[in-house]
Amino acid sequence: MPAFMTSGFDFFLNFMSYLLPFLFVLALVVFVHEMGHFLVGRLCGVKVETFSLGFGPRIARFYDRKGTEWALSAIPLGGYVKFKGDLNAASMPDQAAMDAMPVEDRNDSFPHKSIPQRAAIVAAGPIANFILAFVIFAVSFMVVGRTQLEPVIGAVTEQSAAEVAGFKAGDRVLSVDGEAVTTFDEVARKVTISEGQTLTFRIERDAREIELKGMPTILTRKTVLGTDRRPVMGFVASADPKHHFTKHFGLVEASSTAVHEIAFVIERTGNYIGGLFSGRERADQLSGPTRIAYISGKVAESGIGPLLILSGILSISIGLINLLPVPMLDGGHLVFYAIEALFGRPVSPRAQEISFRVGFALVMALMLFSTWNDIIHLTGLAF
Repeated sequence: MPAFMTSGFDFFLNFMSYLLPFLFVLALVVFVHEMGHFLVGRLCGVKVETFSLGFGPRIARFYDRKGTEWALSAIPLGGYVKFKGDLNAASMPDQAAMDAMPVEDRNDSFPHKSIPQRAAIVAAGPIANFILAFVIFAVSFMVVGRTQLEPVIGAVTEQSAAEVAGFKAGDRVLSVDGEAVTTFDEVARKVTISEGQTLTFRIERDAREIELKGMPTILTRKTVLGTDRRPVMGFVASADPKHHFTKHFGLVEASSTAVHEIAFVIERTGNYIGGLFSGRERADQLSGPTRIAYISGKVAESGIGPLLILSGILSISIGLINLLPVPMLDGGHLVFYAIEALFGRPVSPRAQEISFRVGFALVMALMLFSTWNDIIHLTGLAF
């Protein structure tokens, strides 16, 4: 085989090794999100006209016995459910069609449903994303288990916050700010969310319990996700195998741990968004499709399990983003319904139209900005 053909084939294989995991992760997250809208819509008696994975021209389609079009579309960057009475995929009401709709046809029209029903249908998408993450995490903890590190210090970095506080190798952390810890991961997480705070550590050293206080310092480093800023103490876990173990969880503990995982991701995301507005965080951590595809390909090298965990994390992110009060997103619809409930009448069609255009512009600007971030970091600046 000629060299250029070999090179081209290798490039194709490499490209597909990133594309296929990315499409798997995205399709799973988007399908579950839209299925949330779909199921609650059907439950509320709304006619579903279209369920589409992707946007743009149809690649494949079929119609079910209730007349819903199930479609696979060419642009795989999302999806949508279009209900009867919607003007477009963003669920903007079709005012002209609503006014002209005969009374007998309004029973299964989305805009003619009550405010609680519409709010439930809209909120069901993000809620479905959180449920997906919960199921992935809980099943993973039960089936695969989780590698745990005991909260034993293996080494302390010179001139670090840990050294200043008096930590030594071999110390076992018992609690942080009065909360008991049983794994090194719990210690690391408490440090990660402690920016600007002095932490109190209860440790065991030579069969004695002592108390140490220290304020984590901020470590800034370049990663594929952008500039990562996080508080660190400057100690690492013990590498001794006797301090490592794999734990398989029962149903109750797996469920509880999954909830804590979701809460942690939400908290970290909230801290980051708050940091953007306060100037503590940089916007170059915002990732677009290109970096998500890159990360998906890298994670897939470790197997389907880690790829599913990534899907769970991305599902939480998609759920949170959709709850932002931005017109065109689910959160924007919920704001409109809250205004309608408060004032007893819906927001005027003109105001909704302007809001949706502004929301669309904001979403497109975010997409362009995140894609620019992807280009910057994946061309070598982040490595």
